[in-house]
Amino acid sequence: MPDAPSPWIVRWTGAIAPGGTVLDVACGAGRHARYLAELGLRVTAVDRDRDAVASLHGISEGLVSDLERAPWPFPGRRFDAVIVTNYLWRALMPRLIASVNAGGLLLYETFAVGQEKLGRPANPDFLLQPAELLAAAPGLHILAYEDGSLGAPPRRVQRIAAWRAPEPSALPPRLDDPSKGLEFPHSQDPP
Repeated sequence: MPDAPSPWIVRWTGAIAPGGTVLDVACGAGRHARYLAELGLRVTAVDRDRDAVASLHGISEGLVSDLERAPWPFPGRRFDAVIVTNYLWRALMPRLIASVNAGGLLLYETFAVGQEKLGRPANPDFLLQPAELLAAAPGLHILAYEDGSLGAPPRRVQRIAAWRAPEPSALPPRLDDPSKGLEFPHSQDPP
């Protein structure tokens, strides 16, 4: 179902601070902005499509911006989660990483090499190379990474969930039961 949120994003939403702030990059029709707002998260959605952003009025903070040509519209702002799906503009990656708040997440899922055999996009400028998404998240702790094929519709993707430690000695979150989200802090864990 095209309007349904990505299962990758759904899997990690329990790890976003309750009532936290989320940046939905290249939000398109707003499937993730709507889903996250329903969970009580404060969403900022950005896309170059004015009509798409306008459809989110009252649901999220919306901003029309061409992220590939205009200056970064959120200088100095940090979010508890930055999410990106089905979009790749490599020059933007450092800005996305810098926008993840301490204790926050980067949730990213987009097309990878091999997609050109299945459909659009086919332009290599918009397809991740092997392990490229892993290398693109310096300074973040990788919680999960996947690289493979998905069905319905068939596509090749890479996806990552990465966490910014609130302090250098902070332990990564527990992943015992992903359906419950991540557990903070680790008071019962040995050092």
